Amino acid sequence: MNNKFGISCIMDENTVNETVNKISKQIYEDFSDMNKLCVIGIRRRGADIAKKITESLAEQSGGKAPLLGELDITLYRDDLATLKELPIFFSTNIPFDIHNMNIILVDDILYTGRSIRAALDALFLMGRPSVIKLAVLIDRGNRELPIHADYIGQVLDTTITEWLKVKTRRFDGETAVYLYEKKRTKD
Repeated sequence: MNNKFGISCIMDENTVNETVNKISKQIYEDFSDMNKLCVIGIRRRGADIAKKITESLAEQSGGKAPLLGELDITLYRDDLATLKELPIFFSTNIPFDIHNMNIILVDDILYTGRSIRAALDALFLMGRPSVIKLAVLIDRGNRELPIHADYIGQVLDTTITEWLKVKTRRFDGETAVYLYEKKRTKD
């Protein structure tokens, strides 16, 4: 059997943590008032990155952490009707009012922009924030919608035969980012 994929680790746990701290410092420069700030991660791995950002912001502010929430965007996806399998639903956990808050929306990878569009739809049904800024661990380009990130850990332009996988300790037993590339095989 031929291995169809080439795999390389592009970020190990230390690099992910350094990148999250870099993003957090940029956020703190823009939003030092933790009382008006909330960090909301897109389920699943975006929520883990959001938690790390929140912890880093708490360290920078002397112990005061912003509010933290998790957002499930499954029902807001634009491809929901075309999926062959039933999607897995997770719970949204935003136990605070987002009205007039400064929101940092967090995802692991920014690609087409469709997940972010779905997240914005979901957030606006919950209230009207003062501002929403987007933080992503990796921006891999190839946008299909006019969406950009305000805080980017790393830009990595990918091709159609490549994809990225962010792994977090909570869901995968390790923290890392892998690049997969479909290889041509001789059968």
